[in-house]
Amino acid sequence: MKRIVILALSAALLAVSAPSDACTNLIVGKKASADGSVMCTYNCDSFGFISPLTYSRPGQHEPGEKVAIRGFFPGSPVHYIDQAPYTYAVVGLMNEKQVSIVETTWGGRRELRNPEGWLGYFNLMELALQRAASAREAIAVMNNLVNEYGYNETGESFAVCDKDEAWIMELVGKGEGRKGAVWVALRLPDDCISAYANCSRIQQFPQAKKVDKKLGFYVTADGNTMYSADCISFAREMGYFTGADKDFSFREAYNPMDFGKIRACEARVWSFFRHHYDTEVMDSYLPFINGDMREIDHLPLWIKPDKPVTYRDIQNDMRDHFEGTALDMTADVSAGPWASPYRNQPVNFKGPEGENMFRERPIGCQQSGMTLVCRMRNWLPDAVGGITYFNMDDATMVAYVPVYCGINRIPDPFRDENNKLTEFSFESAFWMNNWVANMVYPRWSAMYPDLKDAQTELEDFFEADQADVEAKATEMTPADLSDFLTGKTIAYTDKMMKRWDKLAKFLIVKHNDQVMRPSKDGEIVPGRHTSPTYAPVFIEAVKAQTGDRYIRPELKK
Repeated sequence: MKRIVILALSAALLAVSAPSDACTNLIVGKKASADGSVMCTYNCDSFGFISPLTYSRPGQHEPGEKVAIRGFFPGSPVHYIDQAPYTYAVVGLMNEKQVSIVETTWGGRRELRNPEGWLGYFNLMELALQRAASAREAIAVMNNLVNEYGYNETGESFAVCDKDEAWIMELVGKGEGRKGAVWVALRLPDDCISAYANCSRIQQFPQAKKVDKKLGFYVTADGNTMYSADCISFAREMGYFTGADKDFSFREAYNPMDFGKIRACEARVWSFFRHHYDTEVMDSYLPFINGDMREIDHLPLWIKPDKPVTYRDIQNDMRDHFEGTALDMTADVSAGPWASPYRNQPVNFKGPEGENMFRERPIGCQQSGMTLVCRMRNWLPDAVGGITYFNMDDATMVAYVPVYCGINRIPDPFRDENNKLTEFSFESAFWMNNWVANMVYPRWSAMYPDLKDAQTELEDFFEADQADVEAKATEMTPADLSDFLTGKTIAYTDKMMKRWDKLAKFLIVKHNDQVMRPSKDGEIVPGRHTSPTYAPVFIEAVKAQTGDRYIRPELKK
């Protein structure tokens, strides 16, 4: 008897995938990292959604078994595809073999969306994670799936990584009535870092002489470039490209550049690179970031960092608001009296004379539904070697919690049933984090230092505990190890929730009525309150707007 299994596209995954059209991925090769790990990150950004952590169990499957694929929205049609003989366990966006896939949407040419396709990008990610034991295999799985069942979304970039390799892959559909997708994937050099932020970034790439007959797509002789059989010919057919093959640019064919893509997207990549490379060199790209493409029309696809990158570095990179750059969001009057790097919406708006205006779009932003850093390590057993540092909401405002890929249960605060968009709950990681964050956003310079102390305290604790966890892990049977790692992950999450509850109550007491009561080591102490200091640029703006109105006069008698 044939069985039908419903693909684990839970409400949580639907919440992730439907709105995630403004996300950031950072990628680190194993020789660019401080300890030899491969890393990739994901801020899943959009307003009005919750993105819990998910888990799908491993399993053997019978011949003829089917998987039901559901779309993102209520009423979407259900399609049934063939199940794989074996599927791996998946925690979040990492499977039990330490394969991780993260994404960022860039849209591209609208006519290339095929509404008749069965698979969206999150279907592809989940199915590939369930079916692939390596990054290369995951890319081949994604190619086979879109060719067989069709792709129904727009342009997408993926970081496809395992414990040895990191790949960057760009993919876009072929339009109504056409199955499949055109795509290109490049292996990130092991000693380099790269990033994606809602913009196609691959231009010219190494090319192969003929299609690999077994795989059905091109693979270069060194094995470091793969691309669909019709990647270039389809662009010619559609009139997107007319030159010689060697000059073909994937970006120019399928996602031509404009100012919005540069400033809202490529600027995030630029700021990340600036953290890890000579700042004077990176600042030479500022004309491009400001929309001048006459001399420079792109950023490097990847760079070799000036020193090894740690996973703590990459966590903090996910909290970037252009601090210390020409785009610093804390340094002008729009940051308000307390120098906040956060801005009200909309990002694009009209000036008083109808001019088109915009606000900066940084890596760290309030609309993140979740944030994660995937860390894959080839010298440890897979179950403990793969860690997803995870939390729900804005990376700047949360502590990253270690979640091992070998767990067998999701901690309660990260579960779908405990995170409802329309109902606050003390059992919800999303709402506990938002409770704190929404106190801090408007009073940044006064309140953020207290949050940062709690964040650092937790992340230092989690880091210090890993040596003991790894030592014990090497001595356990697989079943005992899974239970042990699950218990650790649950304990870490519980510790985070208790610390954030304490932080929220501390902040409301310390900062009540917009003054600051004295504190020490996270506790209120006796003493007279003080007032937070206004940002100098805000004071200057008030003076410029109001003249002498708020300047205290000398009394005249």
